[in-house]
Amino acid sequence: MVAQIDRQMILRRPWKIPGRLICYALIEGRPLTTRGRWINPLVFAGYRLARLVPAPWRAGPPIFIIGTGRSGTTILGKILAMHRDAVFLNEPKALWHHAHGGEDIIGSYSSAPARIALGPSPRAPQIAARLRRVYRWALFWGMGRRIVDKYPELVFRIPFVQSLFGQARFIAILRDGVDTCVSVVQWSGAHGRRRPGQCHDWWGRNDRKWRAIVDQLVPADPDLAPLAAHLAGARDRRDRAAVEWILAMRAALKAEADHPRAVLCIGYEQLCADPRRVLGKVRAHCDLRPDPVFDAYASAALGPAPARGTLALMPELVAPFRKTLEQTGYGASGARVTARRSETGVPAPRSKASDRAPKMAPSA
Repeated sequence: MVAQIDRQMILRRPWKIPGRLICYALIEGRPLTTRGRWINPLVFAGYRLARLVPAPWRAGPPIFIIGTGRSGTTILGKILAMHRDAVFLNEPKALWHHAHGGEDIIGSYSSAPARIALGPSPRAPQIAARLRRVYRWALFWGMGRRIVDKYPELVFRIPFVQSLFGQARFIAILRDGVDTCVSVVQWSGAHGRRRPGQCHDWWGRNDRKWRAIVDQLVPADPDLAPLAAHLAGARDRRDRAAVEWILAMRAALKAEADHPRAVLCIGYEQLCADPRRVLGKVRAHCDLRPDPVFDAYASAALGPAPARGTLALMPELVAPFRKTLEQTGYGASGARVTARRSETGVPAPRSKASDRAPKMAPSA
């Protein structure tokens, strides 16, 4: 259904539906691969209006859902949307572009240069003010106290976000890498769009996101850096999805280790298998009140997380991918990862990644 609304949401908490629809239509914006992009000028006009007309509402510290796409971030957002105190924004990247202006790695709203990794900003007060004004209107319409902003790529920007909202809480959702990458490949094939001279898919406008990953993130990873030149020309969606998953999962684990009071990692599979226990940890981490309706909806919405087959990668990625599976607690899935022959037949540089890695299971 529209705006991630389902029948159970309508039945269990109908008063939340109008606010969810308003946020979907007037705040989140419409990215490249979606219909209805004609509404974006109205969305940006609303942001400017929010700077002139303050909302009669106060906002608590925001909650951010981070990680990588196709890993359960949307279902976690839908579940948190049902909490009586929460208002969900599903990837409001138009708002972040309005606030920052240099972080649109997809190219949905700008063709200007963009950064995927961001540190603390000297413009933090101004950026935070722009975000906060719109957040308050979202809370007003949704009758909530806490914004839940799902934006997976913020996993690479935690120091930046903390410079904006010092008390923010982050939920990093981890998922088996094989299942995540298979899902990314399927999504990009189904939703990608080709136009004369342009390709819009998971990797942005004409591979804009992929170039940002290779140029800005890969050189900082000890296992992937030796492959940077080879990866720059990678065309296979499986390899690209694997690289993004490796980098995002490692960033999430590091963020939890560096900022344990702010960042909580949970496993998608554990969330599906035992939602009450995992969401109890999420509530405690985010300082959300107990809510029986929220718990009941989660139990009804979630089911078993089936495996999605196997993943064939370029040989040089198999070792770092398996290493990251071990680090995230999914080592058993290493057997589902295979090496395929190079499409070009040209030998690629060898990765120095080791198959050995310490096991770091999700804290859920």
